[in-house]
Amino acid sequence: MKLTVREVTIAGILSAVSVVLGLTPLGFIPVPTPAGSATIMHLPVIIGGIMSGPVVGGLVGLIFGLFSFIRGVSFFVDPVIAIIPRILIGILAAYSYKLVNHQLIGSGVAAVVGTLTNTGGVLILATLRGYLTIEAALGVAVGHGIPEVIVGVVITLIIVKVLQTTEVSN
Repeated sequence: MKLTVREVTIAGILSAVSVVLGLTPLGFIPVPTPAGSATIMHLPVIIGGIMSGPVVGGLVGLIFGLFSFIRGVSFFVDPVIAIIPRILIGILAAYSYKLVNHQLIGSGVAAVVGTLTNTGGVLILATLRGYLTIEAALGVAVGHGIPEVIVGVVITLIIVKVLQTTEVSN
């Protein structure tokens, strides 16, 4: 499959945004939970899937996953945990967006699916590979996952709306 110049550009820009979010405090939104913050580093992956489909979403997810692996904090030293769920974020977000076939609702559904793919994928693999107990994973899923879904949906809806409005006017 050949990528268009537009798709390569979108993948590159959103990958760079993912890296910037990971290197700065911009990637973490304070929330009143034991975790203290919700990450938004996965949102460029979701947006890539929504705006340009599963290939671009998967590519942005690959860059996000490689970045997580290179930073190697906690169980992200394991490439299976660091990379595979991140690639799936963009792919599943893209297909869920297409399945709903409605811009606003589809974007919200894609944000939920992508965020749950990120959190759930990492936690399931970390549990299966022995880094976390089931109890610890469930605690993180509830205490950390729910705020991330809420924050992810709100921010994704705003950004996708702005991007789609800009595309229409160009």
